[in-house]
Formats: sequence, C-alpha cells, structure tokens
Amino acid sequence: MNVFVEFFLAAGIIVRPAIVAAALFLFWLGLRRAGFDGRARTLAWLSVAVPLIAWFILVAQLGRAGVFQPRLDAPAPTIPFAIVIPLATGLILLTRSKTFAAFADATPPSWLIGVQVYRVFGAVFIAQWAEGNLPGVFALPAGFGDVLVGALAIPVALYVRSNARGGRWAAVAWNLLGIADLIDAVTLGFLSAPGRFQMLAFDHPNLLVGTYPLVMIPAFAVPFSLILHGLSLWQLRRVGRHDATSRTQLGFRAAARE
Repeated sequence: MNVFVEFFLAAGIIVRPAIVAAALFLFWLGLRRAGFDGRARTLAWLSVAVPLIAWFILVAQLGRAGVFQPRLDAPAPTIPFAIVIPLATGLILLTRSKTFAAFADATPPSWLIGVQVYRVFGAVFIAQWAEGNLPGVFALPAGFGDVLVGALAIPVALYVRSNARGGRWAAVAWNLLGIADLIDAVTLGFLSAPGRFQMLAFDHPNLLVGTYPLVMIPAFAVPFSLILHGLSLWQLRRVGRHDATSRTQLGFRAAARE
C-alpha cells in the first residue's frame, strides 16, 4: 500500500475523534464567554456533546457493518440519507436554540471558520486515486477541493478576526466555497458509485468510498462540515444585524445631541 495512503488511514483514526473533540472544546469555551457557569454550562454542553458523540459512534458502527456500501440491488443509496437527515435536524435545532444563539453571539466568527482546517485531510482521496483505488472523476475534485477549503480556513479566520474591511464578506465567500465543494464531491460520488443512478466511472466504479473507514468522510464529516458552514453563515448574519443595530443606535444618539 502507498505510504501516503497508509499515513492518511492512520491519521484518520486520530483526526476523526479529534474533530469532534475540538468542536466540543470550542463550544465549552464559547459557553463560558456567553456567561454560562457551573451546572448550567455543563448541561448546555452535554445537550450538544451527547447527540454529537452518539451520532459519530452510530455512523462508525453502521460503516463497519457495511450499511453504506453501494449495491446494485438496493432501491436507493444510503449515504445521502446519512447526510440529509443529520444536516437538516442539526441546523434546525441549533439555530432555534437560545443557548446556541448565546454561544454564537459571544464567540468570534473566526472560530467556526478556523476549526475546518481539518478539511486538508481530504487529500486522502487524492492518495487513494494515485493508488488506483478511486476513480479520478470523483477523487480529484473532491480531494483538491477539500484541501483548498482547509488550507484557506486559517487565513480567512485570521482575516475575519483582524476586523479588516471586507472580512465578513471573505468569510461568506469561504463558506460558500466550502459548501460548493461538498455538494460537488457528494454529487460526483453518487454518480460514480454502482447502482441505478450511476452515470460516471463505469470502467472504475466508486466502491471504496462506501466502505469503512473512508465512508466516515461522506457519512459523517460531510454533514458535520455542512452544519458548521450553515452555523457560520447564520452567525455572520447575526453579527451583521447587530452591527446594523449598533450603527442605527449611534445615529439616533448623535441626532439627539444635535
């Protein structure tokens, strides 16, 4: 096996739980910044940590059991369900939560951007293509797209944190790029996998992406990343509204002095 493939497979064992741990650590810090103390902060943290960890474990177990492997006789592929259901559920619950709203208002937008630096590990698709394990029509756009988004995460986060002009729009553009990359990867993976909907890579079907451990990327990392993008855009919108309100209030005060 190619040394790069071995590296990414070994790194994935550490990186996947580290992504969850990093997100939960930032949430804990954000709750403290939002004024949650003691038991209230613990309960608020657990309300997110328990479902997230349970989701991670469930996907891993289903992946090991071969639930996500493409089959010609299957009525529909299972990976899209693993993406859409947690994505819709997570975004609806979190954006309607007063606790998460307090977290979003108390933390800098750079946090939800910088944490996605893990996307550089999408290079595993490129390594698997080089080894002949994945079709290039899927692996190259998915791999290079993820690497680009992950490589830009820290610079964009720092730019936003600096409060430089245009920082919020740079963050919006980065989020849209990240979402487009994931949609492109999922679509190409869907169309290149064996099944009634296959339209690409007939000479080299996309089989490996549905097997464990690689399946943890489309079945967990993709919806998790999309949730982070959605929350980041939601937070940026809240920041814009707060800034507009502040400017209006300052205008009223200036007019009152006159």
